[in-house]
Amino acid sequence: MSLNHIRPWRNIYRRESRQIMVGNVPVGGDAPITVQTMTNTLTTDVAATIAQVQAAAEAGADIVRISVPDEASSAALKEIVPECPVPIVADIHFHYKRGIEAAEAGAACLRINPGNIGSEDRVKEVIKAARDHNCSIRIGVNAGSLEKHLLEKYGEPTPDAMVESGLDHIKILQDNDFHEFKISCKASDVFMAAAAYQQLAEATDAPIHLGITEAGGLTSGTIKSAIGLGNLLWMGIGDTIRVSLSADPVEEVKVGYEILKSLGLRHRGVNIISCPSCARQGFDVIKTVETLEERLAHIKTPMSLSIIGCVVNGPGEALMTDVGWTGGGSGRGMVYLGGAKSHAMDNDQMVEHIVEQVEKKAAELDAAEAAQAAE
Repeated sequence: MSLNHIRPWRNIYRRESRQIMVGNVPVGGDAPITVQTMTNTLTTDVAATIAQVQAAAEAGADIVRISVPDEASSAALKEIVPECPVPIVADIHFHYKRGIEAAEAGAACLRINPGNIGSEDRVKEVIKAARDHNCSIRIGVNAGSLEKHLLEKYGEPTPDAMVESGLDHIKILQDNDFHEFKISCKASDVFMAAAAYQQLAEATDAPIHLGITEAGGLTSGTIKSAIGLGNLLWMGIGDTIRVSLSADPVEEVKVGYEILKSLGLRHRGVNIISCPSCARQGFDVIKTVETLEERLAHIKTPMSLSIIGCVVNGPGEALMTDVGWTGGGSGRGMVYLGGAKSHAMDNDQMVEHIVEQVEKKAAELDAAEAAQAAE
């Protein structure tokens, strides 16, 4: 439940942007901020790529990007797209014909890189294919692959150079009466990316795709992405996000949701509030939370769970969560339901009981939502 109406200091006022469609998923405008990831299988390995898309979708991905580096990958895309439960973005670099082939193969969106897609005439051919096949386009500017003339002009990759690249390509699309596009200005440097995105947000009303590119491994990349994307989202900038990690794409989706959840911008699954543990803990907090994260991964209903080791903060946190457990003494803890103290229970029954209570609460919330929708 949102508390923004009584706690205005929680409000984030999103930048106004046009809305486009990526397949059946709206991006921009008043649509929820979408979470994306990208497959890392060989696209020509059709079965593996489909499996990875399906796993990402199960984890909550709204859109998945697939690289199309060659003609064989374009052919594979024709087999992949019909089996995917979410819209597919075709990642196009160097060869504009791959963009045309991807549109024909059923991609919902074409990502083109201004730094390597080629001449304006080639871009026009991609635009025509996108229009003919009802595709949107993402202009994907990257600090690591800027156009040669911009590098000569600015001397090195800079926020100004990135934004100029993006706006130049926006003009090409608009001059060809094509407006179903979003744009990104990614860099691995958090400061450069943030500065570019802030400039971009003021220069266009196009939906903005956020990302800190090549952020690193699971831990370092998560931190870098949380800082970069978190600050931009807090400023109201961003309509769709991709967390770029050297990790399983499912992890990118999880991190993306955690960033959005922490800002109250998107809610999915169980938000576990837990203490870091200390000598006061009445049970093994760390092990318990690890187990519960695994046992509750199937829950998609937005809800909150507090797991606190002792009575210092436990009761207070439990008052603000759907389900709570506060550690006590003599191997027992206190269960809170709906923010109210409910009953005590032995620690050795804790995990099974919490899973039962969370599943029960999720079913209640789902039923209430279904009833409201039916009215």
